[in-house]
Amino acid sequence: MPPTVTEVDPTVWANGFEDLFSQTVAPFFGRREPRLRARSYLLGLLSSLERKNGWSLAEFAGDATPDGMQRLLNHARWDADQVRDALRAQTAERIGHLDGVLVVDDTGFEKKGRRSAGVQCQYTGTAGKITNCQIGVFCSYVNPDRQRVLIDRELYLPESWFAEADRLADAGVPDGTRFETKPELAWRMIERCADDPLLSFAWVTADEAYGDNTRLRERCRSRGLSHVMAVSRDHRLVLAGVRTRADTLVALLGADAWQRYACGDGAKGRRFYDWAWIGVGEHEWVLARRSLSDPTEVAFYRCWSMGPVALSELVRVAGARWSVEEVFQATKNEVGLDHYQVRTHTAWYRHITLAMVAHAHLAFLAADPPSGREGQVGGNDGSATQGAFLAGTIAA
Repeated sequence: MPPTVTEVDPTVWANGFEDLFSQTVAPFFGRREPRLRARSYLLGLLSSLERKNGWSLAEFAGDATPDGMQRLLNHARWDADQVRDALRAQTAERIGHLDGVLVVDDTGFEKKGRRSAGVQCQYTGTAGKITNCQIGVFCSYVNPDRQRVLIDRELYLPESWFAEADRLADAGVPDGTRFETKPELAWRMIERCADDPLLSFAWVTADEAYGDNTRLRERCRSRGLSHVMAVSRDHRLVLAGVRTRADTLVALLGADAWQRYACGDGAKGRRFYDWAWIGVGEHEWVLARRSLSDPTEVAFYRCWSMGPVALSELVRVAGARWSVEEVFQATKNEVGLDHYQVRTHTAWYRHITLAMVAHAHLAFLAADPPSGREGQVGGNDGSATQGAFLAGTIAA
């Protein structure tokens, strides 16, 4: 539990913001006006505004209309991918760890109409139903201290969109863009991280929507990327020449095969489960997680490592996957990840990237709280009750 707030030095907070802005955003703006607009946009995202859309962010910045904020997202000359890469570099420097974990997952953004890039009636776990929405695929980074930030993002464009060239053009989707599944978008982000010599990580993890994709697991293995991927209970595998299902294989285990481990913290304290593993190849396992309250509730994972590994390590990585849900909640609640009112492909990437930077500011402060003052910076998810105070102080 974070300590009780007593006092905050606004200069320290402001300096932290300016340092991150100068490292991740400012270098990629050639002109002063859009650079200052981007700074104001970030401060608005860090503010206490209930909704962080074009109008509210403009009013927070002292503008009479949202035109300037709209230009920043739609027409100003800057590359959100450069900002993303700089954010990844800052993540490596500030919370990077040799045992870091990349976590891939997607989240939905409910929208009205059909003109926003990638919008379609489709299932999203965020709403728990089929609804009209956009879906973003994200990569987060989590270290063993449970410090985590989003470091990459891709907008999923459903295959149906590619049958309507006019619709793609209207939404500003770049020429030459082709349909890619969510696991393919996930691999694009994983590969960027693997190609970055500054970013240290030991594992990749994802839920069964990605773990059931054989091609994604094979790609990770081909790059030497150890992984713990959730799979469905009817996931097929071959053991000793016999084709079987994950749940059938695990059902053969005796009582002594199960070991109790915690895999992170939940709302009610440590999350304890019973775990078992079965070797299915060299440094390759099927991992099972069984609920203590309902032993019929079992989750399954395919795991592969570059070398020998302990069961407790696989458990740690499997537990790290839940961190991305906490990051989604923090970025939506704290910095308006889902508050945008933009339609085009470019504007989506720009807003999402700036929201990632805003959340990273809070997460980095939480990881390395300002010294000399007692005060709550936030939990390990980077949430911060004083984000609004910080933003208001700097803006003033």
